[in-house]
Amino acid sequence: MSATIKKYLLGAVGIALLAGAIFLTSGKKTPVEIPATPAVVVLSPTPTLTPARLPKNIPIGDDPLKANVIAAGEYLARQQLPNGELSYQVNFLSGERTYSPVSVRLMGGTGALYAVCRVSGDDKYCGAGDLALKHYLRALVADPQKFKGTCLYAEGSCQLGGAALTVDTIYKRWQADGGFFLEDQNLLDTAVELGYVIVSMRKAGGGFYYTFNPHVGGAVDPDYFAAYAQGESLLALVELYEMTGNDFWLRQAREVNAYMIKQRATEDQWHSYALSKLAQADSLSKADLAYAKQIAETIVAGEVRSLNPKNTSVSTATKIEALSALAQVFYLSKEKHKWLDAENRAFILFVQARQLPNNNCGWDISAQVTQNFGGGVFSACDDSSIRVDGLQNWINGVTAYLEYQSMIK
Repeated sequence: MSATIKKYLLGAVGIALLAGAIFLTSGKKTPVEIPATPAVVVLSPTPTLTPARLPKNIPIGDDPLKANVIAAGEYLARQQLPNGELSYQVNFLSGERTYSPVSVRLMGGTGALYAVCRVSGDDKYCGAGDLALKHYLRALVADPQKFKGTCLYAEGSCQLGGAALTVDTIYKRWQADGGFFLEDQNLLDTAVELGYVIVSMRKAGGGFYYTFNPHVGGAVDPDYFAAYAQGESLLALVELYEMTGNDFWLRQAREVNAYMIKQRATEDQWHSYALSKLAQADSLSKADLAYAKQIAETIVAGEVRSLNPKNTSVSTATKIEALSALAQVFYLSKEKHKWLDAENRAFILFVQARQLPNNNCGWDISAQVTQNFGGGVFSACDDSSIRVDGLQNWINGVTAYLEYQSMIK
């Protein structure tokens, strides 16, 4: 048992939770301010204290694919700087690096390290995750006079996806370690404060605003759009419910999901993850399952194009994430699920062929390249770059696949 989980079990601290949601009205041109107090209060009981909770993880058995997950985590840890910063992008053939302040993607890579820790059972990946998390949590911003909660400040604004992925990273750490304390910081408190921002960004008519400026009274940009942030936020709300046991977060998730399943289905791995978490933590309706099937069919319909060598391992890895999560959904809901197996295995083989030292491009990979970049997943034969988000997608996707394999055995 780690020191963190001991601290957690001995010193878990209750937190006060919000009993309402902030709904915003927007103009086409005029920025919209997030009020410091709720505009609409949901009159429903919420507990004043959050009891200590332990994660209910799906066990992961022995499988050769665990080696791919561990190799990817080894790459992330090997490339990590002493201050905790992760490598954003590197061209493994030229050695050229791209240093980017894209904190949202780097936070996602931090969460992936905790997934590796859980899959491998090796605390060194949790240690690397903690080092990275301490570094990126410095980007958190709170200003009670301007907005409710805490946001992740990245690239000049507070992005909805930044708050959601930080919650997801805290959740993955909880899955791996069972605790919420990072030195003296209670990460459950942090996750809830981030959840307040997510709820605050909801629109009255459904959906979300995607970014706001904390320097100007919490004004949102009504014209900014981020494709996956809505699914990420739905997942974060379900994860908050799992971590706290507070039905407030489940109600928020249900409302967001009800809006999302009325929209056109896309290859949204985050919505797929959220549906799998809802199936585990609660239940899914017939409408939810019908929409899950639409997502899966959308992905399968693009299989030939997706496996074209010109396409990227980054996008293909997202398909593994989605299909593995949806396979979990169908299995848990006693629906047909094996029809996804062949497609998922094809996608996995495609990305495996781009995880160094493997390659499907005819390159001669030297021992030195393997030592420096082994385990990294490069993008394509005409793009030898290794990106942190590609590794995140691959680690999370294979982890979800391993969970599914464990379920059906």
